[in-house]
Amino acid sequence: MALPLVAALAGGGGGGVGAPSGGVPVLFCFSVFARPSSVPHGAGYELLIQKFLSLYGDQLDMHRKFVVQLFAEEWGQYVDLPKGFTVSERCKLRLVPLQIQLTTLGNLTPPSTVFFCCDMQERFRPAIKYFGDIISVGQRLLQGARILGIPVIVTEQYPKGLGSTVQEIDLTGVKLVLPKTKFSMVLPEVEAALAEIPGVRSVVLFGVETHVCIQQTALELVGRGIEVHIVADATSSRSMMDRMFALERLARTGIIVTTSEAVLLQLVADKDHPKFKEIQNLIKASAPESGLLSKV
Repeated sequence: MALPLVAALAGGGGGGVGAPSGGVPVLFCFSVFARPSSVPHGAGYELLIQKFLSLYGDQLDMHRKFVVQLFAEEWGQYVDLPKGFTVSERCKLRLVPLQIQLTTLGNLTPPSTVFFCCDMQERFRPAIKYFGDIISVGQRLLQGARILGIPVIVTEQYPKGLGSTVQEIDLTGVKLVLPKTKFSMVLPEVEAALAEIPGVRSVVLFGVETHVCIQQTALELVGRGIEVHIVADATSSRSMMDRMFALERLARTGIIVTTSEAVLLQLVADKDHPKFKEIQNLIKASAPESGLLSKV
């Protein structure tokens, strides 16, 4: 009974520690820790998972799989939680990490994908390496999103001081354009917008700067159980060293570092897709490689 750690991690913390205050007493064990708490009579698997996350969420590696086990007196050891188990009496449970890592497959489909365009603003133009190239690739991605009906969320970092999104980026039809001061794009309004889109599984992320807003956005999204694809030919920084090490770090966490052409062709998946010709026209000319290629 494997437990992928997904959006429930957002409820992590240390609540519930101490003596049980009501319901059925349960001892929740993880690693070397054991914390007494309680759950309502008849609580099932999902509620038990939520309780484990509320107690130990800040210590769990979201890229691992886990099983929940019940201490069986008749055997004198823990056994995998029986199917359909509900809490009816005092018991002891533990969360056990498996030794395998979750494999990120990286499958993209239009109904489960959202594009995030991060801070492609006028004041960054003279400072960001190869900014003109990533603008052209970003515009290509937004055209692809319009063709395929994929929602787009755009942020602007402190636009009062740094200006609006560059004119070359056509924001026609985007779902949301938000100002921000937080580096991550994961704002309450963005989370609300994602909640309105049924079945969102993947975010295609691009913009600036790779080692700041892109990195922090990617990590927050993964922490909420969303698969992230960073478009390498549509993201840059002021420093190529910062960009290179950010992409390396993110790839090691299971985030997918990819290219604009790979993303667009994966989304159509078949030459018989009704929008294939339109996407093909977008990518007939290869995306500019500039100085980004050797620095990924």
